[in-house]
Amino acid sequence: MQWLSNLVKRLVEQIFGLKLQERLGGSIHFFIYDVVKIFILLSVLIFLISYVQSFFPPERTRKILGRFNGITANILGALLGTITPFCSCSSIPLFIGFTSAGLPIGVTFSFLISSPLVDLASVILLASIFNWKIAIAYVIVGLILAVIGGTIISKAKLEKYVEPFVYSNKLIDTDQEALTTRDRVNISKDQVLEIIKKVWLYILIGVGIGAAIHNWIPENIISAGLGQDKWYSVLLATVVGVPMYADIFGTLPIAEALVLKGVGIGTALSFMMAVTALSLPSMIMLKKVVKTKLLVVFIGIVTIGILIIGYAFNAFGYLIM
Repeated sequence: MQWLSNLVKRLVEQIFGLKLQERLGGSIHFFIYDVVKIFILLSVLIFLISYVQSFFPPERTRKILGRFNGITANILGALLGTITPFCSCSSIPLFIGFTSAGLPIGVTFSFLISSPLVDLASVILLASIFNWKIAIAYVIVGLILAVIGGTIISKAKLEKYVEPFVYSNKLIDTDQEALTTRDRVNISKDQVLEIIKKVWLYILIGVGIGAAIHNWIPENIISAGLGQDKWYSVLLATVVGVPMYADIFGTLPIAEALVLKGVGIGTALSFMMAVTALSLPSMIMLKKVVKTKLLVVFIGIVTIGILIIGYAFNAFGYLIM
């Protein structure tokens, strides 16, 4: 979106009378450009994804997934998560519906891991910030984590650690065949508005933090704590990310600013994944539907997966940068 960057540059220089080489001018350009870019891409992609989803209501999706078992079902569950533009908190009600409808618990956890972590809208944004190689690699490792996590939980036979009330909830299906094109368009527009309302504040905060990191915090300070040469950088980024709550769209600008300051791509992605997949509010909500042992297993699997992915990207990220 070079046209947008050039347009914002003219706005900053001609309207505000600032230079991009200056801290304030650079910060304003970073903020306006990233906010507008994210909202444009987010709106278009969520509309398209929601339109496609209108043909696959939860009950129909459950029936499709129910035809498969084993790792194939886990792969399909993870892939389903990539086309659901939800944060982890929003994914949990659908997780409850799938579990109560009889889907294996491992499949539903594959969905729960991939849904906030790897959705199509965030992949497009990731490619626009870095490049397509990084975006595709991120999708692949995210799906692998979701499949492995769901498979481990399935093999461990942890169904008894789901709260009993979950199995009494049923998916409510509607007659999707009766929907007209206008109905689907209206549903898609409503979905765009609903998600924008949920994430707009996190986007503004995330871009604001990214602009501050990019233009105001000296590179040597960031490198001292999160530099690629620091063995603990991935672990620190993951731990720092867990207590936070933000949508992936709000963490992407922070990851962008960190990488521009010399932080390893794996460290930045670990922070982003921890915030979106293991945020404290999400874990509190998940604790309402699963027992402590299952929650600990889930957190352990995802944390170990994030650390492995982070260190792997730091070690081999230069191949795709």
